[in-house]
Amino acid sequence: MNGLAQDPTLSDFGQDPWWLILIKVLFAFVFGLVGTLLGVWFERRVVGRMQVRPGPNQAGPFGLLQTLADGLKMAFKEDILPKASDKVVYFFAPTISVICAVTALSVIPFGPMVSIFGTRTPLQVTDVPVAVLVLLACSSMGVYGLVLGGWASGSTYPLLGGLRSTAQVISYEIALGLSVVGVFMTAGTMSTSGIVAAQSGGDRVTSIAGFDLYAPGWYAILLLPSFIIFFIAAVAETNRAPFDLPEAESELVAGYMTEYSSLKFALFMLSEYVAMVTMSAVTVTLFLGGWRAPWPISIWDGANSGWWPMLWFMGKVIALVFVFVWLRGTLPRLRYDQFMRFGWKVLLPINLLWILALGGIRVTSGWERNDRLVAIGIPVAILLAVVIFWPSRRQQPTPTLQEQVDTRPPGSFPLPPMDLQVPPSPRAKRAVAEREPAQVGPATDDKEV
Repeated sequence: MNGLAQDPTLSDFGQDPWWLILIKVLFAFVFGLVGTLLGVWFERRVVGRMQVRPGPNQAGPFGLLQTLADGLKMAFKEDILPKASDKVVYFFAPTISVICAVTALSVIPFGPMVSIFGTRTPLQVTDVPVAVLVLLACSSMGVYGLVLGGWASGSTYPLLGGLRSTAQVISYEIALGLSVVGVFMTAGTMSTSGIVAAQSGGDRVTSIAGFDLYAPGWYAILLLPSFIIFFIAAVAETNRAPFDLPEAESELVAGYMTEYSSLKFALFMLSEYVAMVTMSAVTVTLFLGGWRAPWPISIWDGANSGWWPMLWFMGKVIALVFVFVWLRGTLPRLRYDQFMRFGWKVLLPINLLWILALGGIRVTSGWERNDRLVAIGIPVAILLAVVIFWPSRRQQPTPTLQEQVDTRPPGSFPLPPMDLQVPPSPRAKRAVAEREPAQVGPATDDKEV
């Protein structure tokens, strides 16, 4: 079952027998399903630890069977169908999200070339020259399940949650796609197996701005801005906190899945956690070296051969899932305008500037050293001069109330005089009269009257 270390190429795919393809497809599906079961348990335990409470600890060892028990209970609950719903779309919407999330796992490399029952094959279902575009397409198509589920429910809160999902994907899908451009430019391919092979590292030197620098294998280090933006956009794509606005309990009850129950509600939960595991696997593939062993494990000659790489891959995925959970237990939900402003006015401009800078570095890589220093130094100097000498915008003092009245345009609605005193209410007069007896004059004797 072991084999020599070898990076798979596109020619290695499409040669497997049908039974081996079936095993790979089944493995990818089971990986997503088991990842969901363990992910829910992992999240509840980690968040419980952060909040100084035990979390699930009764069903099975360490509470491992709690998620399985919850899933079985959810499957046998009463399935409620809203009267105003579109029954066909309402039924199929959760399956769309699950299928898109699981399909993305088909182009994720889990390891190198290995031998399975005497057949040499890559630990990957398939690969195509535009595999990363397949990942982006699956991520974009998954939102259709949320939008259609919210619309087909025939209720206000699910519809608002579905519309929020649409706006969220449009806003952050652009940043997600642009952050991968740096990976394409550096690796020279859009094949996932080729990107992993390009991050081998340790045996090459990269020349940047005329200086020879050791290039670490992981693009998370070499392309740090792209990595940070990609992961932030991935959190938003999966509707995880602090970007869980389509499910905001304080505003939308439960968002797009408010009217769902029983097994269809479980499918929506399954799609969310499968998407979280899938995006973690995509991030590992594009930026964290894929299945390659991290340093110092990579010093061992057999670290990247046989079945060991699958262990390193799983470890990296678990580490990123922990970051997802960490964010949920730490950060509060963003306000909607803050969320949109962050995507359009922060992530998008930074991404474009980074791609421009990276393209300039690659274009000048063949120039002489002095020419490169001049080409890079002049824009940097101009940028610093603009930042230093840009006229500061001092905040104008707030005018007083009298100044605001005096500067009102002609024809405005008339205002009462500023010294106008509001008379006390009759109720206040009666209260004062009850506390202080009225003085009506000198006392008189009833007999004299």
